[in-house]
Amino acid sequence: MNIKENYYEDVQFLKSWTARAWFVVLIVFLVLFPIFSSNYYIYVANYIAINILVVLGLNILMGSTGLASLGHSGFYAVGAYTTVVLMTRAHLPFLLALLLAGLLTALFGFLIGFPALRLSGPYLAIATFAFGVGMTIIIGRIEFLGGRQGLHAPELIIGSWHLDTDKDFYIFLIPLMVFMALMARNILKTRTGRALNAIRDSDIAAETMGVNLVLYKTLAFAISAFYAGVAGGLYAFVLRFIEPEIFSMYLSIMFVVMIVVGGLGTIIGSISGAILISLLDLQLRNILSVPYLGEWLKSLSMSYFSVTGVSNIQFIIYGTILLLIMMFEPLGIYGFWLRIKKYWNTWPF
Repeated sequence: MNIKENYYEDVQFLKSWTARAWFVVLIVFLVLFPIFSSNYYIYVANYIAINILVVLGLNILMGSTGLASLGHSGFYAVGAYTTVVLMTRAHLPFLLALLLAGLLTALFGFLIGFPALRLSGPYLAIATFAFGVGMTIIIGRIEFLGGRQGLHAPELIIGSWHLDTDKDFYIFLIPLMVFMALMARNILKTRTGRALNAIRDSDIAAETMGVNLVLYKTLAFAISAFYAGVAGGLYAFVLRFIEPEIFSMYLSIMFVVMIVVGGLGTIIGSISGAILISLLDLQLRNILSVPYLGEWLKSLSMSYFSVTGVSNIQFIIYGTILLLIMMFEPLGIYGFWLRIKKYWNTWPF
């Protein structure tokens, strides 16, 4: 049995030579990926990386603090619109606009965090859901933000570097994603992370032990919103065009599915859940083009429902996955990984 003898062993990033070797393999894979991949798969990697950022922030809120949120599509929208507006209207450089968008979104998260002091469980989820839906409606009614017509993202330039292709954007995005993932991991290993975990387990006991609930609950919302805001600003340049309908309530549900499927409260689980659901989302968007399955779904929909409903089949699948995860493996993909690891560590006994 490995017993931790000091605090450094708990915060150490790579604890064994095996972990270090696999981390090197991961970095080499990320570096070589754009060289040997087509433009479409690079776009998919960018899409996954942005979803990972959102889910990392959501994990700090839901997994580590135990506060429910169904309004992250609203934070996502604030980050996207703020970045584009600051670049097109105020003519700020991309990096500064992205940082300011993240900070403004964090401010929204801080303000939304105040209801968390009196609400919990489904009541807090409904409050955040209202924020997400309301933000989409408000943005659609402001002509300065493009209204229902949306906004086109400007040309992306960092210094003298023109990011014209998905490959250029990948080269910028992946190091940023790795950095923010390490930052999220370090936050959870600090005193702040331990306070958030204490609130998740029992906020009354945490307050008795001296944890400031007002500070840490609002801080969790702010950090989570910051991640969503930065991801939203980046997503605007993946699509090159944004409109209010993109940031619907289904987007918030998809983010929640990612974190639950991956495993609440774990960085690895958040990343794996984001990868799996992102790939599934892209595949299910064109489900009618799948041989035999697409034709069967179309005929089934025409007989009992409507053809337009087939485009939302992914949400039925997401709900089914959530039910199966909650019934058979509450820890999600991370739970399966623990079982496999335990099996091999104790094999053949």
